[in-house]
Amino acid sequence: QVQLVESGGGLVQAGGSLRLSCVASGKIFSINRMGWYRQAPGKQRELVAVISNVGDTTYADSVKGRFTISGDTDKNTVYLQMNSLKPEDTAVYYCNAERVVLGVDMNYWGKGTLVTVSS
Repeated sequence: QVQLVESGGGLVQAGGSLRLSCVASGKIFSINRMGWYRQAPGKQRELVAVISNVGDTTYADSVKGRFTISGDTDKNTVYLQMNSLKPEDTAVYYCNAERVVLGVDMNYWGKGTLVTVSS
């Protein structure tokens, strides 16, 4: 199993910045990708950014140029630096980890951290 704990959410004005952190523990040796997803009220959960275990990154078009995902393997932590925040970035942000066990993809989720951007 993999446990994920997010932190760093909060209330910020439009144009401001926040940095989210996600610490992974447990069977982290077989994780091949980690990332951030978000879910706004009344909407489906969507991908924000992911990073592979070799450092490849993918971003949603809506956050390109504003958000940066990075990882610190020594600390088993993934970060999401969010700049130039907009009210539409308001959502609960969830950390995700993917690992493959005996050919089966397994997904793990944190409990989420709320980001609120005021206009």
